[in-house]
Amino acid sequence: MKIIQKATLTLGISMLFATYTLAAPASLRAVTAAETKVETTAPASKSSAQDIAKKLANPVAAMISLPMQMNYTRGYGANDDGDQYLMNIQPVIPFAINDDWNLISRTILPVVRRDDIPSGRGVQGGIGDVVQSFFFSPSTVGESGWIWGAGPVFLLPTGTNDLSAEKWGAGPTAVALKQEGPWTYGGLVNHIWSFAGSDDVVDDISQTFLQPFLSYSTPKGLTFSLLTESTYDWESEQWTVPIVLVANQLDKFGDQMVSYGGGLIYTAEAPDGRQEGFGFRLVFTLLWPR
Repeated sequence: MKIIQKATLTLGISMLFATYTLAAPASLRAVTAAETKVETTAPASKSSAQDIAKKLANPVAAMISLPMQMNYTRGYGANDDGDQYLMNIQPVIPFAINDDWNLISRTILPVVRRDDIPSGRGVQGGIGDVVQSFFFSPSTVGESGWIWGAGPVFLLPTGTNDLSAEKWGAGPTAVALKQEGPWTYGGLVNHIWSFAGSDDVVDDISQTFLQPFLSYSTPKGLTFSLLTESTYDWESEQWTVPIVLVANQLDKFGDQMVSYGGGLIYTAEAPDGRQEGFGFRLVFTLLWPR
């Protein structure tokens, strides 16, 4: 019952921003076609499949989306026999602050199933700690063509069943990218320091996340992406470097725009006892383009 209550509370926090779009004043309302005429994406003459696919490749695009990302990784533990299924639920909600600036809310709610992590532990399941980011981003692209956003990132100790670091954390986050023709390239970075919480799991958290990315979107809405999602732990002085290659297809189910796809994960570097070798990723995203 406690797990259900905590999961419900966490999902409620994640969807608070969606509810706010209905109650907030027009000066800070989620970006919609009727209220906002500018957006943080490369100029386009029409909302073609390629245009929407490029918006999806842009972390600070003025488009509401709900990505659900399933990751399978293996090779955990002293005997390399542990594996993990990780579903990241990642609502993205843009708010128009004024004619010049948008605020982009990006939430990551992990749902985890582990087997033998650590070795001999058996099966564990539950939700992990939420990472909540806010990006303040110009609503139009400058003369340089670079799109960017910056703001705070927060770590919330929402995990259940020993899947939490039991720490509150905060730090800066930023993203910069450029879109030229079918290409999107850039990077996202954040750093989180812990400032409160229990010391039962870890003493302190000081981690840098680096995500350089490159994608190519075809006129029919098929996007190929290559990226890393690297983390450097300053406390243990160790890298975790998964390299991800995925393909996603834009489609429409009735009136609902969606994107679906998948690909491979290869862990190039990780501490002892963490994932290794190959895994896979499946992605399904609900889209509400303007």
